[in-house]
Amino acid sequence: MLTVLVVILALAFIFKIHVRNKYSYWQTKKIPYVQPHFPLGNAENPFSRKRHFGEWLQMLYLDPDVIKCIIQTDFHHFPDRGFYYNEKDDPLSAHLCVIGGEKWKNLRAMLTPTFTSGKMRMMFDTLLKCTDPMEKSMSEVGEKGLPVDIKDVAARFTTDVVGSCAFGLECNSFESVDAAFRVHGRKIFSPRTKMETLKILFLTASPVWGRRLGLSLFPKESTEFFFNIVKQTVEYRRGNGIHRNDILQILMEVGESDGEHSLTIAEIAAQAFGFFVAGFETSSTTMSFFLYELALNADLQQKVRDEIKLVLGKHAGKVTYEAIMEMKFMDQVISETLRKYPPLSFLTRQCVKNYRHPSHDVEIKTGDMILISLLALHRDPEYFPDPETFDPERFSDENKNSIRPFSYIPFGGGPRGCLGVRFGRLQTKVGLTCLLKNYSFSLNPKSRIPLTFDKYSFILSAEKPIFLNIEKLHAGRA
Repeated sequence: MLTVLVVILALAFIFKIHVRNKYSYWQTKKIPYVQPHFPLGNAENPFSRKRHFGEWLQMLYLDPDVIKCIIQTDFHHFPDRGFYYNEKDDPLSAHLCVIGGEKWKNLRAMLTPTFTSGKMRMMFDTLLKCTDPMEKSMSEVGEKGLPVDIKDVAARFTTDVVGSCAFGLECNSFESVDAAFRVHGRKIFSPRTKMETLKILFLTASPVWGRRLGLSLFPKESTEFFFNIVKQTVEYRRGNGIHRNDILQILMEVGESDGEHSLTIAEIAAQAFGFFVAGFETSSTTMSFFLYELALNADLQQKVRDEIKLVLGKHAGKVTYEAIMEMKFMDQVISETLRKYPPLSFLTRQCVKNYRHPSHDVEIKTGDMILISLLALHRDPEYFPDPETFDPERFSDENKNSIRPFSYIPFGGGPRGCLGVRFGRLQTKVGLTCLLKNYSFSLNPKSRIPLTFDKYSFILSAEKPIFLNIEKLHAGRA
């Protein structure tokens, strides 16, 4: 009995030393830090959060010069994002956004041609067709005089766009609340239960054990749905000689290429799934915050609409790729929306080779994770005066070059910057153009002011629905 007690006390002592060493990590490096407390360190309790993780992270962020070194200059020390994926048990989780090492490098090189301006132009008509059901739905709602949950409208639109351009399928998100793509999109991005939150924390902290236990990040029924859709579509196209101007076709052509870097069906499905994950929620969130701000700023809304009218007038009233590219003020408003509401409120980088910053006597060791708070950078008055004011003129041709490098990085930067940024901005501009050329928007009393963020959403999203009043514009009033 005494021996057992001695062993227990010894283990408790060893555990105490381990925790003390962990919690004094930054103290020993003489770096300012938030005092940690057992058992969560200096992190907020994930089960009783008072704010979105991105808001909490605002108090802990890096200088833009250090960020430049991490994500660009000394990228070879930080090439990985450190996100959990399980290629064996959950193959769709192993997409370009999360994988690392040589596989990421090879895959990035293979997929970079997917998002050239030429490819965007090729997919434009497919994208534009997705505005038809949105306009029909808005017309029906407008006739009834009802407010709209603008995030729901935007999410249905981007689901249709990404489903059509990545999977080659009509998703029919506006026809039914139970449309399959919309259902699984909600499952993937809906606020997590406490058990799901606990699992994600475990997978983030112990990815090796997560893989050993065969744990999946996304709901199994959702990943199986996407895998089966891709498999069936690829087999059908190959069997019937069908060619379609979309991302799946490009992935198929890469997959059929000769050599060691061709793609399997599982890898094609993973990249299509990654495109859905990266493009659906981020763009719909941007659209909803864009229209929220314009509902509060009627003068800006009219200025965007005037530009739409002017540009479309040059193109026989048609929404074309060239017309969308000419809408410079809309670009400014989107950029300001991404400043104030970056969909990804933080970036991650994982050190793969011990690193010492040239201006700081601090060593970052292999395996260490770096968190970069975009919300903090984008709302720092040192870089963006009066940051709570929505001011698109920050991004005018006259002003944008004065923005401090790496203080504004909504799509990341360096070699791991967002590959799909062109497509994301394109679908956002097309959707907004089709809405604003036909409707004016104002804030409905059901909407919360000031806006608060969903505490448990990975993407920066409004906690409560953003309800907007819509008014159909008649000829001569635009």
